[in-house]
Amino acid sequence: MKVADKDVSYVADLANLDLTVDERARMLRDLNSILEYIERLSELDTVNVAPMAEVSDRYGVDESRQGRDRFAYAIRDDVKDGLRKSLPHEVAIKNAPDTDGTFFEVPKVIER
Repeated sequence: MKVADKDVSYVADLANLDLTVDERARMLRDLNSILEYIERLSELDTVNVAPMAEVSDRYGVDESRQGRDRFAYAIRDDVKDGLRKSLPHEVAIKNAPDTDGTFFEVPKVIER
């Protein structure tokens, strides 16, 4: 799979980026280089390779447990009692600097 110049232009347009000709060429080269490297990695046989440690390993684990249970300390229980009531709509709108009575009004951020 190769990225074409039209792909770079399309994505740059979606991101509202004005790329120069040189920047577009560099982006095209870099993206294709990344894709080539991923293709090379996908050719590797990883059947007998143990999974890498999870990011949570940085913060300690419960060695007495196995698998994802080792990280149970970092996962909160998903319980309804833990939910808090949100601010009532009328109160939120009353405190808003700009509103139409139903929605917050904010300045336009992206000009096209």
